[in-house]
Amino acid sequence: MGAKPIAGAELQSDVKYVPTPPAQPSKFDLGEDVGVPLTNSPTINNPPLPADGPGYEGFSNYLLGALLVGVPWYLARKVGGGFKTTVFFGLITFFPILIAVWFVSSAYSPRMNEKVKLPGRPVEHYLTFKKQEDKLKYSGRNKISMAALAEMYIDGAVDFNGDVLDILEYRHDWAHFGFTWDLFKFIIMGFFRDIVMHTKAHDESQIKPTYDTGNEHYAFFLGPRMIYTSGVISDTTREESLEELQDNKMSVVCEKIELKEGETMLDIGCGWGTLARFASVNYGAKVTGVTIAENQVLWGNDRLRNAGIPESQSKILCMDYRDIENKKYNKITQLEMGEHVGIFKLTTFFRQCYDMLEDDGIMYVQLSGLRQAWQYDDFIWGLYLNKYIFPGADASTPLWNYIRSLEMAGFECKSVDTVGVHYSGTLWRWYRNWLGNQETVEAKFGVRWYRVSFIFSFFLYPVD
Repeated sequence: MGAKPIAGAELQSDVKYVPTPPAQPSKFDLGEDVGVPLTNSPTINNPPLPADGPGYEGFSNYLLGALLVGVPWYLARKVGGGFKTTVFFGLITFFPILIAVWFVSSAYSPRMNEKVKLPGRPVEHYLTFKKQEDKLKYSGRNKISMAALAEMYIDGAVDFNGDVLDILEYRHDWAHFGFTWDLFKFIIMGFFRDIVMHTKAHDESQIKPTYDTGNEHYAFFLGPRMIYTSGVISDTTREESLEELQDNKMSVVCEKIELKEGETMLDIGCGWGTLARFASVNYGAKVTGVTIAENQVLWGNDRLRNAGIPESQSKILCMDYRDIENKKYNKITQLEMGEHVGIFKLTTFFRQCYDMLEDDGIMYVQLSGLRQAWQYDDFIWGLYLNKYIFPGADASTPLWNYIRSLEMAGFECKSVDTVGVHYSGTLWRWYRNWLGNQETVEAKFGVRWYRVSFIFSFFLYPVD
């Protein structure tokens, strides 16, 4: 399906890139003993306070499920009702029980690990609030909710007393991770709906506006490679550039799938087609990239043609993954696309991929996940991304669930790598690119959007 030019469809030649600014030294790191060894590598933003937040290693969803079922059953029994009465009470108590459990657990859960010593500085050491009532409410050791902080920063109600990333690295010293009523409102009114829906029309209404914001907008932080997924560090003794990290990653992908000249490759959720171009130029592969965003199609095909790759060899198509022609490919790749598929449709999606692979084919999957332990830092991060950055993206789960879905679809998992530190290094470079383009971004998209995307760069930092 062809793509028509739309607003924001800048091409590579239309974008002026700013080199990634150098890292600035921390103004908050006093060289104090924090109780645990710290990293010291020039290729990542070495965290000064690598603390775990509140949560439970053993928190059981079975307990939550038992309450959701047991309370309605008990109430129905008390009034002499049967199955229909139980269902009725289940419908009216579902959200109150869910809210009560999460609210209490998030407010009173201890830190997962007490090894890291917190500095114990007052909140106002890190943050400056604009409203007098906020100054009084959040002072001394009266910590602010991380969820509330994100909203207040976006609205301009609070400023950081220094570099945003520098201060957010100390978030455990000045923030708590309890759920707020606004967060519950979003979960009930938006997040649950998105989990259930995931129809073509619903996904298109959410995903297309996200990636069709404008190619230049993404170029401001992704840089010349225009890759919106983690790079790979190959040398920990020096600071590799963002472009090096992404080239490393593409080489790793092509080597892992054992890509050979002339083989057919399908890249689902291909973004701006950079991997398709890389595989076509360096491996002589015949690549079909698929994305739902029209701007990405225009960009990707333009770069393929400029690289001398004819359409008969490789091309980028604009379509929903469910509309991909059911033909066989030697290799399939999908990098951080599964999050848009949805938790309940992962296995079906993987089965679709399985049916499109040759019998001796190989698939590469890269996904963002959550830790198995129940940590509220992770949940607030995930809900923020779903609300502002990736609407409808809900498939971030622990690793075991991805493996289970792949195996249920018929795949045998050949190898597994975790790239959290690599992602941290990638985000550090995105963050600095965004800083380097601040004036341009604010002039074109406004201060509010600059702050939304700015704080996003940090919200992915739990991966380190």
